Amino acid sequence: MSTIEKTIVIGWDCAEPTLIFDQWLDDLPNLKSLVEGGQYGTLTSSIPPITVPAWSCMTSSKDPGKLGIYGFRNRSDHSYDKLGIATSLAVKEKRIWDLMGEHGKDSTVLGVPGTFPMTRPIRGHMVTGFLTPDINADYTRPVTLKKEIELLVGEYLLDVKGFRTDNKQWLLDQIYEMTDKRFKVGKYLLNQKPWDLFWMVEMGTDRIHHGFWSQMDPTHHRHVPGNEFINAIHDYYVHLDGLMGDMLAKVDRDKTVIWVVSDHGAKCMVGGFCFNTWLMNEGYLHLKEPPTPGQKFSTNLVDWSKTKAWGEGGYYGRLFMNVQGREPEGIIPPDQYDAVRDEIVAKLEAHPDHEGKLMGTRAYRPQELYKEINRIAPDLLVIFGELRWRSVGSLGNDGVFTFSNDTGPDDANHAQEGLYVMTHPSLPTGRVDGPTLYDVTPTILTTMGLPVPDDMRGRSLV
Repeated sequence: MSTIEKTIVIGWDCAEPTLIFDQWLDDLPNLKSLVEGGQYGTLTSSIPPITVPAWSCMTSSKDPGKLGIYGFRNRSDHSYDKLGIATSLAVKEKRIWDLMGEHGKDSTVLGVPGTFPMTRPIRGHMVTGFLTPDINADYTRPVTLKKEIELLVGEYLLDVKGFRTDNKQWLLDQIYEMTDKRFKVGKYLLNQKPWDLFWMVEMGTDRIHHGFWSQMDPTHHRHVPGNEFINAIHDYYVHLDGLMGDMLAKVDRDKTVIWVVSDHGAKCMVGGFCFNTWLMNEGYLHLKEPPTPGQKFSTNLVDWSKTKAWGEGGYYGRLFMNVQGREPEGIIPPDQYDAVRDEIVAKLEAHPDHEGKLMGTRAYRPQELYKEINRIAPDLLVIFGELRWRSVGSLGNDGVFTFSNDTGPDDANHAQEGLYVMTHPSLPTGRVDGPTLYDVTPTILTTMGLPVPDDMRGRSLV
């Protein structure tokens, strides 16, 4: 029986299981070898299935309610205008590298979202993720690692800034440069530094889906047959597979569990649902003046004396209600809160799409999703059309549907199902769909012979 001493997790942010398992696996020999030697399948993401908070959910086995993180931007208080970016300062729960350190284990963490700024000392090495402002920031532990990275790759790319662009060749070049440098750093850390847990996340898979899905997918309304980037996503996956194989070449497979995971999947984005336009049409949102076409939503534009609810844009919709005694100018009596919210839920879930068919929208009350709700959750978390549609917050639209994105070109939305592969000679093999991202950390702790805290949401898969 092989003894498990180490764990490697390679995150492909937004990697889509239908592309990898159902279409391209034969073109990905390194991943195919891991699949054939291990357990694999779909991995259900958090709700919402958003990079922030999904990676923190995975690495802590705590849901967004427990973390108090419901997306990139969250309400800081019950005022109208205070939305804060969810950096690592918002993550109060222990993540797996914190637990490893408590048991005398070293961790190497590379590019995991939700790690900047570094608030707790890590036992090992850390390079923070894509919300790091730039490489002038304090983005490594120890601090001397920054110089080692500079000598190794030159200017390290934390992310592709401005990936919503029509300059597709520039975008593709940036994605490849970022990915090549990240894996070069990963290989260096894997072979030159001590670690018991190695966890890295590559963002290129996410950026290439958002930038090139319409070039690949013939069902996308912007698809042009025979376009020059039709194979861009496929070829990037092949390139990524090669980099991963090279990085793992010297790993002792008898002593090491290897994971490949994604925090959520990707799918074709049909268009956008103009959330605030709809709320205005239904009489829940009132402005001081009529909006101009495409006007960016601002709480300063709102007539709060008449407004019951307003929304935020993004890959999913967040609805906030204007409640007496909670918001500064609230108008919904607390005893009518549930009735008004139920009314909005019923209208959203019954809404047809642009062709008159039932859209398939789900509006979730936070209490339906989370046992505990920390900080300030949206009053509703809205998944428009099974994630085929994004939430558009801008104003002055002709109708509630739009086929251009108000934050720049974007072809894909997130999908609820990501993927996982878990490989070691002593572990089960075969396809098992249904695990959740909350199960990854308990499984790693179990296979490493470490205790699983009682308050984790997930369960060990072995």
